[in-house]
Amino acid sequence: MERTTARATVFLMLFLGNLGNALEVPLDPKVLEGLPQPPTITHQSPKDFIIDPRENIVIHCDAKGKPHPSFSWTRNGTHFDIDQDPKVTMRPHSGTLVVDISGEKVESYEGVYQCTARNEHGTAVSNNIVIRQSRSPLWSKERNEPIIVQEGVSLVLQCRPPAGLPPPIIFWMNINFQRLPQSSRVSQALNGDLYFSNVLKEDSRNDYICYARFPHTQTIQQKQPITVTVLNHGSAEERRPTFLIPSGSSSSKMVLRGQVLELECIAEGLPTPEVSWSKVSGEFPAKRTSFLHFQKTLRIVDVSEADAGEYRCTARNRLASVHHTIRVTVKAAPYWISTPRNLVLAPRERGNLICRASGTPKPTITWAMNGIPIENSPKDPSRKVEGDTIIFEEVQTGSSAVYQCHASNEYGYLLSNAFVNVLSETPRVLTPANKVYQVIRNSRALLDCSSFGSPIPKITWFKDSRSSTLDGDPYVLHENGTLEIHVAQALNSGKYTCVARNSLGISENHVYLEVKEPTRILKQPEYKVVQRNRNVVFECKVKHDPSLIPTMTWVKDNGELPDDERFVVDSDSLTITDVTENDAGTYTCIMITTLDQDSASAELTVVEAAPTPAIVYEQPDPPTDLELTDQKPRSVQLTWIPGDEHNSPIHMFVIQYADSLHHHGHWHNLTVVPGTKTTAHLKLSPYVHYTFRVLALNAVGLSNPSLPSRVYKTNPSAPDENPSGVDGFGTEHDNLVISWKPMSGHQANGPGLQYKVMWRQKDVDKEWTSVTVANVSKFMVSGTPTFTPYEVQVQAINDYGIGPEPAVVTGHSGEDLPMQAPDTVQVLVLNSSLAEVHWEPVPPKTVRGRLKGYKVYYWRERSLHKHNPHHVEQQVLTFSGNKSHGMLPGLQPYSLYLFNVRVFNGKGEGPASSNQQFETPEGVPGRPSFLRITNPNLDSLTLEWGPPYDRNGRLTGYTLKYQTVNISDVLGPVEELALPANETSVTLINLKYSTRYKFYFNAKTGQGAGPVVTEEAATIMDEAMAARQVDIATQGWFIGLMCAIALLILVLLIICFIQRNKGGKYPVKEKEDAHTDPEFQPMKEDDCTFGEYSDTEDHKPLKGSRTPSNGTVHRDNSDDSLVDYGGDGGDGQFNEDGSFIGQYSGKSSARDTAGGHESSEAPSPVNTSAMNSFV
Repeated sequence: MERTTARATVFLMLFLGNLGNALEVPLDPKVLEGLPQPPTITHQSPKDFIIDPRENIVIHCDAKGKPHPSFSWTRNGTHFDIDQDPKVTMRPHSGTLVVDISGEKVESYEGVYQCTARNEHGTAVSNNIVIRQSRSPLWSKERNEPIIVQEGVSLVLQCRPPAGLPPPIIFWMNINFQRLPQSSRVSQALNGDLYFSNVLKEDSRNDYICYARFPHTQTIQQKQPITVTVLNHGSAEERRPTFLIPSGSSSSKMVLRGQVLELECIAEGLPTPEVSWSKVSGEFPAKRTSFLHFQKTLRIVDVSEADAGEYRCTARNRLASVHHTIRVTVKAAPYWISTPRNLVLAPRERGNLICRASGTPKPTITWAMNGIPIENSPKDPSRKVEGDTIIFEEVQTGSSAVYQCHASNEYGYLLSNAFVNVLSETPRVLTPANKVYQVIRNSRALLDCSSFGSPIPKITWFKDSRSSTLDGDPYVLHENGTLEIHVAQALNSGKYTCVARNSLGISENHVYLEVKEPTRILKQPEYKVVQRNRNVVFECKVKHDPSLIPTMTWVKDNGELPDDERFVVDSDSLTITDVTENDAGTYTCIMITTLDQDSASAELTVVEAAPTPAIVYEQPDPPTDLELTDQKPRSVQLTWIPGDEHNSPIHMFVIQYADSLHHHGHWHNLTVVPGTKTTAHLKLSPYVHYTFRVLALNAVGLSNPSLPSRVYKTNPSAPDENPSGVDGFGTEHDNLVISWKPMSGHQANGPGLQYKVMWRQKDVDKEWTSVTVANVSKFMVSGTPTFTPYEVQVQAINDYGIGPEPAVVTGHSGEDLPMQAPDTVQVLVLNSSLAEVHWEPVPPKTVRGRLKGYKVYYWRERSLHKHNPHHVEQQVLTFSGNKSHGMLPGLQPYSLYLFNVRVFNGKGEGPASSNQQFETPEGVPGRPSFLRITNPNLDSLTLEWGPPYDRNGRLTGYTLKYQTVNISDVLGPVEELALPANETSVTLINLKYSTRYKFYFNAKTGQGAGPVVTEEAATIMDEAMAARQVDIATQGWFIGLMCAIALLILVLLIICFIQRNKGGKYPVKEKEDAHTDPEFQPMKEDDCTFGEYSDTEDHKPLKGSRTPSNGTVHRDNSDDSLVDYGGDGGDGQFNEDGSFIGQYSGKSSARDTAGGHESSEAPSPVNTSAMNSFV
C-alpha cells in the first residue's frame, strides 16, 4: 500500500542554518523587504564575449541589493564614462550596457570591460569581460598551379584558410558542392589539409575546393579550385609506412583540464597503412574516448589529470609498421573547490570566508574588499586574512562589505563575490500561523518552524499546556527548527507551539497536528475463473478515517475500465455481466484519500463453457519447499514442489516477488513457467531485497500462494538505462525546459539516483553544457536565444556509476511574440459580399517561433447609405501556414470595411499591420421590413410597407405584382405595378368585389430585385348581393339536375363496357392516366415569374392546391372531364363505334390560354363546383 503525507514537506530554502556561525537570509519577501543587503551580481556576460559586428553590443550586468545598487564600468582598466558617448546607453534599474553600432566601427568598442555594483553596504564587481568582434576575413587571392603526380605516391593538398574569430570549420567539396569522399586512404587533417596516403588514377580532377565556414557570422568562403592529374606509367612500387604528420618518432602535446584532447597521426605508404592507437601507461577512458577520420584521430573529451601520459599511434601495412609516441601533459586553469558563501552575522559574532581553488600550476589566491585590494583597504581589527580564508571575530555594526576572491594562474582566473552583512534582527517565525498538518498513523510527522533573526534564534517546542519543552523520544528537534515525530500516533494530535528566541526578543507560532487512521482494504478481490457469458463479481471492502473523503477507483491492466455498460461499479464491488474473452485481465481496486491510498488486485480468467463434469475439479494446492540455488549477482534459480492438482492438470506456475527494500508487503508478478516445470531461472535487478512465492494455475483457478522463500539481496550497480520521455521545449522566450520521466527505484539500480542533464545549441556548439540534478523530472536552462534548436541528453547517475550513453533529442527553446507586421497589405473586392486580401509574408527571422499562420481582423465600419448607420463587431479569419492571401466571405454590400493582418506563432500574435479600408459595391436589397394590407373596400385595397432593413445600396423603387385567387385556389392573371423608392403605401382601385388577391412585393437597387414578401387579402362583399345569395346545394332543382347527370354518366359507362366486351379497344383510361394538365403555374416569389407559389414565411402552396414534382399546379381530380381529350373548344365527342374522337389530340387552346380569361377556371361541360357539391 502506498501512503502519501500532505503538507509535511520541510521548506529547506527557508531554514535557519548554523554552519560556521553563518546565517542564511530566507527568501521570504516580507523578510527581505526590511533587511539591508550588500550588492550581489546576479547576471553577467561571459568572460570571452565574441560579438556579431552586424548587431548592437549588449554587455550584461545585473545585481540585487538593499538599497538597489548603482552601476559603473571600466574599460581597459580606466573609468568608462558612458554619458560622454551618445552611442552607449545603460538599461534602467540595471548595469547592462547597450552599444548602438550603426555608423560606428565595432573595433572602437573592443576591449576589457568590468562592471561595478555598489550601495551603502558594499561594492561587487563582475569578471573581466573581453569584447572581441567576430571576423571572417577574405581568402587571399592566389593562383593554384596544377599538380601532376605519379600514381601511387603520397600527396598533400593545403587549405591554409584565413584566420578568423572564432576559427573557421574546414571541409572539402567539388564544384557541385558535393563533399569529396574520404577513406582510410584520403582524409582531412585537423588543420584542414587533405592528405592522400597514395594517389590513384581516379583521384584526377580539376575541382578540389577547400571551404571555410565561419560559425559566428554563418558565412562560407572558398579557396580557388586545385587541379590534380595522376599519371600512370606502370604499376607503382609498394612502400613501407611513414608518417606525414606528426614528424619524427615522438612529439608532445599540452591540453587544459576540461577541454578536448585531439591527437592525430596520418601515414603514407602502399598499400594504404591502417592506423591504431594505444596508451603506454594505461587504458583509454572508455566513455570519453572516440576515434575519428578512419582511426587517424584520437579524441578524448572532458580531459582530466588522469589522461596525461604517453600515447602511441601505429601505422602498418603488409610490408612493415611504424610508431609515433605523443607525450601528453595536462595543465589546468583555476577551478573552484569551495567558493566563498555570503555571511550574515550578528554584532560580536564570528565567521569565516573560505575561498579554495585548484589548478596546474597551483593558482594564487588574492582578496579584495569592495573592489579594492584588501591590503589597501581600511584596517579592521575584527578581520584577519590567512591565505584562502578570512576570519571574522567580534564583528561590529557597520562593517558590512563585499569581498572578492581572485584565483589565477597562467591559464586563467576565477572571481567570486561574497558579502558579509552585519545585522541586528529580532526573531521572526516564518511558518504560517495556525497551520494544520495531517498525517497517517504510524507515519512520520514534520512540523515546521522556519525562523529568522540575528543573532540566530534558539527554537523550542511545546505541546498543548506548555508544561515542558518537547525534547527526546518520540520527538527530534532539527537544526532548522523542524520538529519530527518518527512514528505518529493518535495521542500526538493537538496544538503545538514553537518559540524563537534570541538576545533581542522572542517570537512564537502555533500549528496543529491531526493524526488520521490509515486506509485499509479489509476484503480484497479474489482470483476468478469464469465461463464465457456468465457474470462475475469482485469485492473490495475498505476501512478509512471518517474525516477523510475516499474515492474508489477500479482499473483493468493498469488502464481505465472499458466504456461498457456491462461493467457496474458499486461502492464496494465491481460486477461484470455477460463475460467475454476480452474481459480477461488483472482488475485493481484503488481507494484514495487526500493523505494515503491502498490497492488490491485480482486476475480474471475466462474459459469456454463446458458440460458439468462427472468428477469434481478444484484449484490446485499451493507449491511447497521453495529453494534458491545458483545464486549470481543478476540471477538466481528457484525450485519448488507442486501441490495436488485435484483432477485438473496444472497449466502454469506464477512466480511473484516482494521487495522489502522499496515496496515492503507488495507482491508483483515476475514470470510464469509451464506447468510441467518445477524450476525457473529468474533474472534479477540490482539493489532489490527479493522474497519469492509461487502459485499454481489449472482450469479451475489459481492456488493459494506458497510460503515465501528466504530473502535474496542483490548488490547495487550503475544504472542500466536512462530516463525515457526526454523532451526539450521552452516556456518563456529565453529558456529551455528539459524534461524526462523519472526512473523508479528498481530502474535506479542503487541509491543516490541523480540525472546528468546535457544540452548544446544544434549545429553551433560542439561541446555539451551539463549539470547534475537531484531526482527531479525537469531542468530549466535560462538565457537561451529565442526559438533555437537544441540537442539535449539526460543520463542516469547513482552512487555506483553512470548509465549508458544517452540518446540525443532535439528540442527548441521558447518562442516569443512575432516582431513584425505583414507588409504590402492590399485588398481586391471581387463582388458585393467577397473580397480577397493579399499581404507580403513576414521574414522568417522575425516570427521568433513556429509559424502558425496569419489572422485577418476585419469589421464593418458603417453602411454607405445614410439611412443605415451600422457597426458590426470585429471578426477574425485565420489562415494556417505561410499564406500570403485569403478570402473574406459574407460581407455586407454597400459598406465600408476596415481590416488589418497579423502573423501568429505558438506564443501568440505579432503586431497588426496598419488598418486598411475598402468599400463593397451595391447588392440586391433585403426583403421589405413589413407589408400590411389595410382599408379593404368593395373594389379597393391599401398596401403599406417599410423599406428593407438591409438596403445594400440605393433603392431605385419597388415592384408590386398581384393576381386573383378563386375558391379552388386557382390563380388568375398577374398585374404588375412599379412604385417609386420614396413611397411607403399605395391604394389599388377597380378591384373585383368579394375577391381574394395574392400580392408579391419586393424592393430594387441598381443591382436588381431583392427577395419577395407576400400577403393575401380580399375585397368586401356588396350587402345587397349577399342578401340575394342562397345555398344552391339546398335547392330542389339543383338536386334533380345532379341526379340526372349521374344517371347519364352511368348509362355512358355501361355502353362503353358493352362495346369493349364486343372487341372494341377504347384506350381512354390509359390516355387519361398519361395525360398532364399544363395549367399556368403560380408566381414565384423570388423573381416574380410563374412557378410554385408560396408565401415568404413557410414557402407552402396555397390552401387546396397540389404541387407535383414538375412544378405545375393541377386541378382536383373532381375537375377531370372527358372534354380534356377533345379538340379545340372542348367539344370532344364519340364516333360511331364509341371511340373517343381526337383521343390523341392535345388539349384545347382555350385551356392553354386559361390564364388570360376573366375566370381562372378551365372550360368544362360539367360545372365542377356543382359536381363537388353533388359528391
